[in-house]
Amino acid sequence: MSWHVIAAAAAAIAIRYKPSGDEPARAKPFVGASPHALEMQPLPIEPSWVLTGNPQARAAAHSKGEDGLAATGVWDCTAGSFRWYFGWDETVVILEGSVHITAEDGTARLLAAGDVGYFKAGTWATWQVDDYVKKVAFLRKPYPKPIAMLYQLRAAFRPRPKVGLAG
Repeated sequence: MSWHVIAAAAAAIAIRYKPSGDEPARAKPFVGASPHALEMQPLPIEPSWVLTGNPQARAAAHSKGEDGLAATGVWDCTAGSFRWYFGWDETVVILEGSVHITAEDGTARLLAAGDVGYFKAGTWATWQVDDYVKKVAFLRKPYPKPIAMLYQLRAAFRPRPKVGLAG
């Protein structure tokens, strides 16, 4: 049996594992906080990514999934232009200010307070911040291709009723 199948099976078992009531809780079932109350820490932009200006970025962690495959945080940045690499899938909601986004394929869009954007893992985008931008970011690490394919196959044979947005 190839190691790919073994790894995929082990991952599927680990993902479906749910602790029994006897085990101690490892993560809080609910985390609520105002994005404005989180303590922001400097998070410098990689200098080689900066195109113009001197953008200063900060971030604060809000929560992290128990499996390490999802996280939520708040990020802000002052004026400047830079390229950004998205190592994880990222959905953003702009809380304050605005940013001009240009994706690798040339798609351009202004995101302002209240707007939502999605960036696929493994892609680059150019960010042009005229004054200031603050966002909440929902990050999800994509599964490796073999595991993702197993989930797609499973879904094809086990249709579930549509419930909520993820259904």
